[in-house]
Amino acid sequence: MPNPTPATTKASAALAEVVAAERLRIVATLIRTTGDWDLAEDCFHDALTRALATWPVKGIPDNPAAWLTTAAKNRAIDLLRKAQAEQRATERAAHEPPPEQGKEDEEDDVIATFDDDRLRLIFTCCHPALAMENRIALTLRTVLGLSVAETAHVFLVSEQTMQKRLVRTRAKIRDAGIPYRVPPPHLLPERLAGVLAVLYLLFTEGYSSGGDSPDLIRPALADEAIRLTRLVAQLMPHQPEVLALLALELFQHSRAATRLDAAGDLVLLEDQVRSRWNALAIAEASRTLAAAERTLQQQASPPGPYLLQAQIAAEHATAPSAAATDFARIVALYEHLSRVAPSPIVDLNRAIAVSCSEGPDAGLALLDTLQLDAHLGEYHLLHATRADFLRRLGRPTDALPHYCRALELAPSDPERRFLQRRVDGVSRNGWPR
Repeated sequence: MPNPTPATTKASAALAEVVAAERLRIVATLIRTTGDWDLAEDCFHDALTRALATWPVKGIPDNPAAWLTTAAKNRAIDLLRKAQAEQRATERAAHEPPPEQGKEDEEDDVIATFDDDRLRLIFTCCHPALAMENRIALTLRTVLGLSVAETAHVFLVSEQTMQKRLVRTRAKIRDAGIPYRVPPPHLLPERLAGVLAVLYLLFTEGYSSGGDSPDLIRPALADEAIRLTRLVAQLMPHQPEVLALLALELFQHSRAATRLDAAGDLVLLEDQVRSRWNALAIAEASRTLAAAERTLQQQASPPGPYLLQAQIAAEHATAPSAAATDFARIVALYEHLSRVAPSPIVDLNRAIAVSCSEGPDAGLALLDTLQLDAHLGEYHLLHATRADFLRRLGRPTDALPHYCRALELAPSDPERRFLQRRVDGVSRNGWPR
């Protein structure tokens, strides 16, 4: 197989960048204009194939996202016209004539016309007529862009079973006439929990390895989640959980520049240079969290899971140093969160907070009490956490197999390199601490 030319390599890199940043935007507008979820996905992938063939020869367009949108949209119109079974969708897609290539101002207009389509897509995925597991599966596949195989892995089912589930779900949206829109105000509350879960899933996906990608951080996804959360906050300004989610995302995103070092290696929270954290984002998050707390107090409502998580994030983000962090309060907040929204991940984080507040022996004792292996046996951070507790207790021999297991399960290159250094360090001298 011949080596790729420099032009092909450059075009592939540009395509990967635009897909990471704009896939959701493009697919969402294709779904709106065609009314066919499968056709939208097929035409998007067809546009990618055309880009790989065209860009190395003719050059990368000034607005790659608009180029892909136009190519996919034109392909969809052609297929709909040929099929004739979707005449109404053809008219809807053709109603907005695509811009001519090479006209940057018109390409920019294309981007503007579907600015809210991603929010419509999320609300459609979260329609209460769909079973919750089907909402999540459709979100993973369409909003986050996971493959059918990756989505099936999340649900521990076969790829064929997941493909059938997705087909049935899309068919229900079509046959039941579920509208592709942001619902009117009186219907917003019934979608709120699902929409917030999708937005936070989208945000956290920006800080985890995706598919075969070796990267740990994809800031475009996190930025997109924050943008969409702002839109929901404008739609529902008196919902404290919406404000709390926005604050949580801003607090966590404020550390984006310090999570990896110049070599692309993982930097732990306590080792990050806090002066490089985004002070403006932290200030906005603090104001947004305060507004959420005021709204909650006015409504005399108990705190929800996103508010509690935002309060935890605030303790980390506003502490002048790792040593000055109020871990006792963080432990209390995690205890509250475990009652409001119990999950093994919350329990694991609570054990970590206890170790920081009371010492690694207390954290290890809580970890043993929680018996999390039954739920998180394949989660690399559980094994890394146990190993770290044992290392800090001066038990390197006991820590080593847990570090090795964490290394086997780690999903990204930065995490694998970090854990390999831990394995090497414990093997050499145990790193007493």
